Amino acid sequence: MPYKEKSDLPDSVQHVLPAHAQEIYKEAFNSAWEQYKDKADRRDDASREETAHRVAWSAVKQDYEKGDDDRWHKKK
Repeated sequence: MPYKEKSDLPDSVQHVLPAHAQEIYKEAFNSAWEQYKDKADRRDDASREETAHRVAWSAVKQDYEKGDDDRWHKKK
């Protein structure tokens, strides 16, 4: 299920990521939701939703990293 607003994201995303990272997550999730709608396009037996979440986290990790303080920070 694609997300319309950042406020629709799971709590586990909203409570740990900065606003910009949430936007990246939302856009990547929605894109992957469409891209991997056919089971043949996914790895293993992963569900469409699981695949979209993996892609979204991967997109966030391109620009953000978890710091020693357990908070996510923009990479330098």
